[in-house]
Amino acid sequence: MPNIKSSERSVKTDAERRARNFAVKSTIKTVSRKVVESVAAGNSDEAQALLVKASRTIDKAAAKGVVHKNSAARKKSRLALKLNALAK
Repeated sequence: MPNIKSSERSVKTDAERRARNFAVKSTIKTVSRKVVESVAAGNSDEAQALLVKASRTIDKAAAKGVVHKNSAARKKSRLALKLNALAK
């Protein structure tokens, strides 16, 4: 446990930030999984709608700094590739 007042406050805010980031990352994983499951089931229209939602969620996380912008781009690209493979 820190002795310095600012360090004590830092521990508290770090815990809040970690919890918030964890929730956002969990949401990203959930929407990504739904896209993959929809593609696996062969639902092209549903997968397309879920991809839009997933892209929006990933972009918001990147804007907040929860994930790096290149990581966000990679996640969106991989989801789009899976959807495009279904179309072929």
